[in-house]
Amino acid sequence: MRKLTLIATLLGIGLFLARPAAAQEAKKEMARQGGESVEFTAQVVDLSCKVVHNLSGDNHRECAQVCADRGIPLGLLSSDGTFYLPLSDGMPGSGQNERLKGHAEHTVKVKGKVVKRAGMNGIIIESITM
Repeated sequence: MRKLTLIATLLGIGLFLARPAAAQEAKKEMARQGGESVEFTAQVVDLSCKVVHNLSGDNHRECAQVCADRGIPLGLLSSDGTFYLPLSDGMPGSGQNERLKGHAEHTVKVKGKVVKRAGMNGIIIESITM
């Protein structure tokens, strides 16, 4: 009986100690799955012109909108220099250009859930305001 009590106690202690590690792993997995809610300020940029030609700003707004109409993704360049690609959480996914085109080259406030995979920052936008 004593051995059984000792074994049960040791198992209970082991499970108690494993909880914090499991909680940390669950939080990391939630962030990988798009569960980490964020809010930040960003500029809506035309991915092709910003990356290839380093073009952005008010004088580039019309070009960014034309590029968006042609299927070039619009992205979010945060005030800390992090680039986020807007994604949908639907399957199949849908492009986010129509949602962002009116904000092209403007600074906006974004709320959403971040997904980080393969070195890329994606965001599922919950709200975007100027």
